[in-house]
Amino acid sequence: MLTHYRVPVSLSLVSIDLPIRSLVEGSATLYQKDRDQFHLLLHEPALVEWESDSFPPERIIPAQKPRLLWLEVSPYRAVMTMQGQGKYSYRHLWQQGMYGLSRYYLQTDLQAMASQLRLRNFTRQLELVGHPLPEYMRLEYELWSENVQMGRYVLSLEIHH
Repeated sequence: MLTHYRVPVSLSLVSIDLPIRSLVEGSATLYQKDRDQFHLLLHEPALVEWESDSFPPERIIPAQKPRLLWLEVSPYRAVMTMQGQGKYSYRHLWQQGMYGLSRYYLQTDLQAMASQLRLRNFTRQLELVGHPLPEYMRLEYELWSENVQMGRYVLSLEIHH
């Protein structure tokens, strides 16, 4: 298995029909798991979480929570998992032309009980470019809750070798 450390990457999520945009840039570790299957491990910049019992607002102190993004990519399937020390995490499974699951895990302060929100996603397009190592991935999908579409999204990953 080939491993490439500190590969510069850009990961973006854009909604086609909603005002949602996100961009993460940084260094990642790229693992070649199989001939056309790769894992990418990225430390996402920490989110700032506000303590709700701190008031007035000028006394609010942000708490940094590091997050870890793990992407499994191939020409046929993509899985993205976010793990962190914060109060939520998620896992998405996408497959070309199929419905997959998007799960969001919400951690509460009460006895460390976790709640799970499950949505469906439909993968319209999954494209992985680059050989022998991937250079670009584009994933276009719809997010669904029961029979209600919750937007169309494009997830793009650029790997700079």
